[in-house]
Formats: sequence, structure tokens, C-alpha cells
Amino acid sequence: MFIDEARIFVKAGNGGDGVVSFHTAKYVPNGGPDGGNGGRGGSVSVIADRNITTLQSFRFQRKYVAEDGEKGGGKKCAGKGGSDLTIRVPVGTVLREADTLRLLADLTEHGEEVILLKGGRGGAGNAVFASATRQAPQFAKPGQRVEGFYVLMELKLLADVGLLGLPNVGKSTFLSVVSQARPKIADYHFTTLEPQLGIATVGEYSFTIADIPGLIEGASEGAGLGIDFLRHIERTRLLVHFLDSSGSEGRDPYEDFVLINQELQSFNADLAMRPQIVALNKIDLADEEKLEALRERLEGEGYEVFELSAPIHEGTDELLKAIAYKLQQLPNTILYEKPQTEVRVYKLEAEPFRVEKIEDGFSVEGPWIEELMRSINFTDTESLQYFQKQLRVKGVIDALEALGVKEGDTIEMGDLVFDFVF
Repeated sequence: MFIDEARIFVKAGNGGDGVVSFHTAKYVPNGGPDGGNGGRGGSVSVIADRNITTLQSFRFQRKYVAEDGEKGGGKKCAGKGGSDLTIRVPVGTVLREADTLRLLADLTEHGEEVILLKGGRGGAGNAVFASATRQAPQFAKPGQRVEGFYVLMELKLLADVGLLGLPNVGKSTFLSVVSQARPKIADYHFTTLEPQLGIATVGEYSFTIADIPGLIEGASEGAGLGIDFLRHIERTRLLVHFLDSSGSEGRDPYEDFVLINQELQSFNADLAMRPQIVALNKIDLADEEKLEALRERLEGEGYEVFELSAPIHEGTDELLKAIAYKLQQLPNTILYEKPQTEVRVYKLEAEPFRVEKIEDGFSVEGPWIEELMRSINFTDTESLQYFQKQLRVKGVIDALEALGVKEGDTIEMGDLVFDFVF
């Protein structure tokens, strides 16, 4: 099954904690601090791989978490860093942050890689905090905790040519004739339910053709599977618009032509401006006078028009050669979205702390507060002094004062409850 959308959860590894340790050895009764630092957590990256063609694997695994760093050890031994996690996706995959839809990356080349989350830094062991005035620190720093987030993945096929038109106009038949692709073909609507790719060759020049399932009126607004189909022609350099010139289903081919172009305009104005070749198919069933009138009308609007009957291979070679010639005149560029930042490392920025007035006093919470409290030994005077200094430096005290805190008011920080003292 062709899967072109997925939603996954990604999280980098947490940093390992630094440890409190003191050197112990025979005949060394007062060894100094030797607690080692924690290891860095593993990062999460995404890489484009031409050997993957769909996002189907993400239907079964939707949570991707890198390895945590190990905590430090005694004798100043540093903890081992966590292994990085690499997620492989098809070339042409667009990554967005699920909550904000912010563009993270558009991977259009094999081997292109983006780091979604960097691993948390390792915490410092107590050996780091030793100084001439603090010879036996009883505290260490914890590793950095990393928040995960949801990523939306959307696959947009990379093809030189996109075949478009209403259902049952002969796009799949043409693709099967000019390439080795074998799409399902039958005389009823929506035979093609998934985009098909084929490689066509004219002389020594090869190019890819995408057969997009038939569009219908309202496709740009989501009618049928319109938007799901339309995304796959956004990257094409040339469009070949197939029309049933015979009007075999009682439709006017020119009205069909106008309808599909209106859908392109509604979906993406740039896509509507893409060069188009018009293919008048089923000419063996068409009225000659009506066919000629349709051709003249389209050519009068500036379109290059070709007549063919794909099942009997009539006119297919001429159209294929025209496509190859046109492609060689167009810029050889892949259309892609540019990330909203040049920096290819993405972190979720959260408030370091929040201060609120509650019924019994004041509440202080947030990721920075949680990390700070994990690093404090509340039975050690020096560690408490460090805690008080950090509250002042980071602005927690100022925030409390702005809310009207008074001496003796109760302050809640997680499981810690204490009275405020100036």
C-alpha cells in the first residue's frame, strides 16, 4: 500500500546525571571529590533514502526515542553517551512540527539529513564543583532532560512529469505504453488509487513520469482524495493534461480542461502556472470536426496539443518525444519548500519557569525548576546556597516580588514547600 502521510513522536535522549563521589583508598582517609560527569543523550535525525518509496513503515512504529546518556561514576569516570537515532524516509519527504505546522525540513536529495532534536547534555559530577573554599561538595548536576514532540511527515513524489486529468481519460494506459510501469487499467473511474511512477527513455535521455489518480471537481477543497493526489504534482517540472477528446461519457473535454486548471489554481497558484502539454486521447472514438475545433481552441490559448490513442499506440511516440524535448528546455531544478530557519537543529522552546499566586501562597513550576531541584542536596549548606543564588539569578525572586510576595508567604516548588524569607 502506498502511504504518503504519517505522524510520529520523536524524543532525544536525556543527559546522564553527574554523581557525588569521594575518593576512597587504603591510607587515604579524606579523599577528595571524584564524581564523574554524565554522558550526553543521543540525538534524533532524519535522512532521505532513495531505497524507501513510501511511509508505510511508520504505520507500525510511531514512537522514536534516542538512547539516554549514562550517569557518571566514581574516580572521575564519565558516563557513556547515548546512541544517536537515525530515521530513514523516502526522498521527497516534508517534515513539520505537528502542533504549529512549522516547516522543519524538505528532504529532496538522497543522503540529505536534518537533526530534529539534539540529545541532552550530561550533568556535572561533584569533582567539577571543588574549589579552594569548597573542598568537599555534596552535590552534583543532573543531566538535561529533553522534551519530545510530534512530527508530521508528508511525501511528495519527485518526478519530472505529472499526468493529470479526470478519471478514465487514459493516463495509466499512456504510462504503461511508454514505461515499464504496470498500473491497473480498466474502463471505469478511479482504477488508479495510488500515484504511479514510471521511467521513460527517448534516445539517451531518461525522465520520470508520475501518473496522478484522476481529479474531480472540488479536489482542491478535499473532495474525493483530491488534496492527497494534488500534492504529488507540486514538484513536477512539466504537466501533461489528458482529455477524453471523444466525450465518451457525455462530458465536454474543454470544460473538463478548464475545471482541472481551476482546481490547480485553487490548490497552488504556482502549480497552475507550470508548463502544460495537452494530450487529446481516444481520437479513434472522436468526431473529426469536434476534435479539430477543440485542438484549434486550445492551440489558440497557447497550448501545445497532441492527438493520440494510447491503447493502440497511435501518437504516443510523438507525445513522448515532445515531452523529452520540453523537459530539456526547462530548468533542471526540484521544487521544494525552504525551512523557515537556516539552522537545522530544532528544539521546543518552553518557559523555564512559571510563577502563579495560589490560595495558600505561590506556586513555582516549570522544566528549569524541576532540573534545578534535582541537582540540589537540601541537607547540604553549600548546595542550598547554590539553590538560593540560582533563584535570584534566573529571576524567580523578581517574579515572586512582582506578584506581591511577602515574608512568611508559602512557596510551593514540586514536592518542596517553604516559607519565603527576604
